[in-house]
Amino acid sequence: MGAVYIEDLGNHIGSQVTLRGWLYNRRSSGKVHFLLIRDGTGICQAVASLGDLGPEAFARADHLAQESSLEVTGIVREDKRAPGGRELTVTEIKLVAPAVDYPITPKEHGVAFLLDQRHLWVRSSRQHAILRVRSEVEAACRDFLHQRGFILFDSPILTPTSCEGTTNLFEIDYFGDRKAYLTQSGQLYAEAGALAFGKVYCFGPTFRAEKSKTRRHLTEFWMVEPEVAYFNLDDDMNLAEEFVSYILTRVLERRGAELKTLERDIERLARAAARPYPRITYDEAIARLQAKGFAVKWGDDLGGDEETALSSEFATPVLVHRYPAECKAFYMKHDPERPEVALCVDMLAPEGYGEIIGGGQREDDYATLRQRMLDHQLPLEPFEWYLDLRRYGSVPHAGFGMGIERMVAWCCGIHHIREAIPFPRMMERLTP
Repeated sequence: MGAVYIEDLGNHIGSQVTLRGWLYNRRSSGKVHFLLIRDGTGICQAVASLGDLGPEAFARADHLAQESSLEVTGIVREDKRAPGGRELTVTEIKLVAPAVDYPITPKEHGVAFLLDQRHLWVRSSRQHAILRVRSEVEAACRDFLHQRGFILFDSPILTPTSCEGTTNLFEIDYFGDRKAYLTQSGQLYAEAGALAFGKVYCFGPTFRAEKSKTRRHLTEFWMVEPEVAYFNLDDDMNLAEEFVSYILTRVLERRGAELKTLERDIERLARAAARPYPRITYDEAIARLQAKGFAVKWGDDLGGDEETALSSEFATPVLVHRYPAECKAFYMKHDPERPEVALCVDMLAPEGYGEIIGGGQREDDYATLRQRMLDHQLPLEPFEWYLDLRRYGSVPHAGFGMGIERMVAWCCGIHHIREAIPFPRMMERLTP
């Protein structure tokens, strides 16, 4: 039998196989070495005895260092006590490359040190579990949208202007004669896609130059943004609710082992997946917060503390809709029955994870949108293409954006979203 992956060992009970991986940990007991081998798909305990290996190979195995790369051959056995319920009775060990003085040891390390070693920290079991959940979340996003006929519509990362003002944009010199910016969102381009294909989504990195050091902020993060022609706010909220419930259910079904590694309370996640989700207006949200003693008044945007307090009342995400128009971006459509509020929605996750989705209905009237841009002191020339969408066959349309890292942090039950992305970018961190 050739090389197999650890996750497939259940198909090879009693057979001889070769594992190709790295030494995660090692301990010895007299005439037996217990080698924990990882290969990216799981961890397997390999039992190497003096009798099976012979004295020379057995002695070499006693000096293998953490994270040395190995090829280990042996017989697959079932053992309920072993990681994954299987172990390998070793007949041969081949050292591929040694690892000398691996910096991350089983002892406690500070977060700053671990972030400096992020390229190696991702090998640890906890980070491995988080990033496998992230992969599942991203796959679930794509599958959900593809199953419903959405077209992937890639948006540019370099843009000529902002979709929400330039105060928190990363500016780039574009060939010496103009400025460009790293995108905050693909939404404006997704709107062009929606009016071409009906329903689209963009999915990629976005950038915010906010000088924020909270546990919910990164300067580079990933966002998935569906946009649908002929959608109103209610349609948008229905889609967002179905989307999040699907992702949670998918993670619970397929990433149980990783959630167990993370000691995640899966009952809380299961409750959060159960629809329907409560919906309250911004007015109701302010009243609830004032009743809790928060010094908020109508017109204030909700901060992290307010979002946490509000969402703590619910076991599922809560959708807060119709915020004051002055709090929202120029492209948000105002409620025709109450122009001081926008047809927008934020979805707040329970357990203090805050806003995971923001979206709403877009202004589809040309004259209104143009005037809104002037009111926000935005230059018209870079937005002429966006105004064209209202000139030529405009329709009601809506969409939302979901931050992948916040969703992953919530699924995993981790405190800071810096662990929810392979290489976090924050105010104070640009390496590795």
